[in-house]
Amino acid sequence: MAETLVLIPGLACTARPFEPQIAALSAGRTIVVADHTQDDSIAAIAARLLREVPGRFDLAGLSMGGYIAMEVMRQAPERVKRLALLDTSARPDTTEASQDRKRLIALAEAGRFEEIHSALWPRLVHPDHRDDQALQDIMFGMMRATGAEAYIRQQRAIMARADSRPLLPGTEIPTLVLVGESDAITPPEIAREMAEMIEWASLVVIPEAGHMSTLEQPERVTQALQLWLGQN
Repeated sequence: MAETLVLIPGLACTARPFEPQIAALSAGRTIVVADHTQDDSIAAIAARLLREVPGRFDLAGLSMGGYIAMEVMRQAPERVKRLALLDTSARPDTTEASQDRKRLIALAEAGRFEEIHSALWPRLVHPDHRDDQALQDIMFGMMRATGAEAYIRQQRAIMARADSRPLLPGTEIPTLVLVGESDAITPPEIAREMAEMIEWASLVVIPEAGHMSTLEQPERVTQALQLWLGQN
């Protein structure tokens, strides 16, 4: 029976950030991209994933997807064979971050959803990639595909997420903690904190990448995932 790899995208993301990895990892493996657009809490999104994906699986989450992956570990750790936390954090939202999210929700509710992309773009990628129009078009296209209503649900779920740090020391499966070296949203020190809490964790810092490491440096991220999955 083919192994199953579940991928969880980030906020306002479709499967697109994982396309390079899906292409490289799909041989002999079932890959599922989780639906994180329907529910307004991290717990409910994780519960949906557990209902929709049978059996045991490898689990990788990017940014918001990492919050969901840790909640899956909270709800059903016996279902997860390997865990990958990409450009994410185990910490709960700070007051400042929640205030920023409320401002972005207000823009979306006011019909100014497309302004959000311009506000966020400089923090999403490595400084060398800020003028990459193709990458910017991908990000903008995903926001449009997600839509304002799902975006608002996702932001509210993120604001209310639990502190997952107490969970990490009990994580006893092969774990990859990966982060872009210039991630301005969940910086390397946050990744290092997670990796140090997990006995079986490997920390990988991706050079010349920001928060969207899977798209900014797809080959390097794919290589790290292949090693995590035990591939050559």
